[in-house]
Amino acid sequence: MPGKPKSKRRSGCPVNISLEMLGDRWSLLIIRDLMVRGFRTYKEFQSSGEGIATNVLAGRLRKLQAAGIIVAEVEAADGRRVNYRLTEKGMDLAPVVLELLIWGARYDDTGASCAMIGKLEKHRKELLAEVRRRWRKRDATPLQAKSGEWLWP
Repeated sequence: MPGKPKSKRRSGCPVNISLEMLGDRWSLLIIRDLMVRGFRTYKEFQSSGEGIATNVLAGRLRKLQAAGIIVAEVEAADGRRVNYRLTEKGMDLAPVVLELLIWGARYDDTGASCAMIGKLEKHRKELLAEVRRRWRKRDATPLQAKSGEWLWP
């Protein structure tokens, strides 16, 4: 396809290309946080609970920017504050992240309740539409059900 950046890859396999771009847990967790937790700043990512080192976080943010998955925007009201945001390319990963969550909860003991995972499975389409709606509106509030409970662990 025209317009795709050329780089040295192990192979032209689409799975390999995706893994080379996203193949570490930190990148996917940053994408998750932008999609559903409403995180936008470096400090918010550091407080996510997974214990990412500052140098690793900085490196992953640069890597995701270089891949065109996120953008860094200087806040107009405070030029010292940088907000990270998913691009359209990054938003296209929402179904992948949702399926990884469901798959992980199905095959391992996670913090997600069976009932919550069942809701996610049953309402995939609606959940993904809400994630995209919030992204378009630049709504950075955490994704929650109408009842106020977390929809995402």
